[in-house]
Amino acid sequence: MIGGSVLITGANGTLALPAVDYLLKKYPDYTAILTVRDASENDPNTQKLRETISRYPGAKASISKLDLASLSEVHEFATKLSDEINAKKTPPLKTILCNACYWNLVGDSEQTEDGYDKTLQVNHISHVALVLRLLDKFAEDGGRIVMFSSEAHEPKRAVLENIPPSIPEDLNLLLKPTPIEDKRGAGFHRYGNSKLVITAWTHALNRYLEKDEDLKKITAVAYNPGGLVDSRMFEKNVSSSLNLLMRYAVRPLLPLFKLQNPQMRTGADSAVDAIELALDHVNPGERGYFEMLEKAESSPESRDEVKQEKLWTKSAEWAGINKDNTALKGAFE
Repeated sequence: MIGGSVLITGANGTLALPAVDYLLKKYPDYTAILTVRDASENDPNTQKLRETISRYPGAKASISKLDLASLSEVHEFATKLSDEINAKKTPPLKTILCNACYWNLVGDSEQTEDGYDKTLQVNHISHVALVLRLLDKFAEDGGRIVMFSSEAHEPKRAVLENIPPSIPEDLNLLLKPTPIEDKRGAGFHRYGNSKLVITAWTHALNRYLEKDEDLKKITAVAYNPGGLVDSRMFEKNVSSSLNLLMRYAVRPLLPLFKLQNPQMRTGADSAVDAIELALDHVNPGERGYFEMLEKAESSPESRDEVKQEKLWTKSAEWAGINKDNTALKGAFE
């Protein structure tokens, strides 16, 4: 199938803005469904998204408000999009890029209206709801789901790590993390845990998709886009010292830092890879964990199938998903 819909969450972000530009320029046959937390004209980043779209007068693109800190809003959006696809007002999905992301490295865990840790809900739980609600809205020839992982999912890889990521025995501890004095360490631990959970859950999703005759043409990847030194995340909910370090040391000296760590790069670099991976143009039909565009092995803990299954069950429960509101019935029998 030529064309189809490309759904991108957090579409006004550091990686997403150049990704949208690349998609509209190189693949104009696709319909871009772009979601943002604040769709108003007051949001400067959403305005940048509108400016990007305006450069392509014939673009098939729309911007929708979607706050991933609200599960009711996620389910409402999924219902609305499903209805539009059923009515043939919007083409079937070709891919979902679960790009939206959140962290807080200066405060304790924040609770959403649903009573969950905000980092875990925005990064993982709401994307679980969105993906599982929309599986039967993909084109007949399948498509690809891109979940965003990170080197932070694996212990001893991320420079900002003070506390190694881990999946606790009591998974509900992920929802209400215990406050500690080291705010940056705790905040990055919550972020790393969310990426570990995403990666483990993606492996479980693939197992269930492969077993389903109607959905097995859909593949899922946990994509580590690399360390984005120009990420807007370094401008909010971080210490002034970290902000200044990134702005005046790391970014200007990126070519030197890349010699030590080739995964350090810009959002624009990662954006092209993300779109090509999402459209199944690279590593077609492959599933699993990718570091940039290379198939790789995720952390040992993320590959633990017992933990994957526990996370699968809990994630569905947290996201409000059951056999009545997803096409992936076999996963809930």
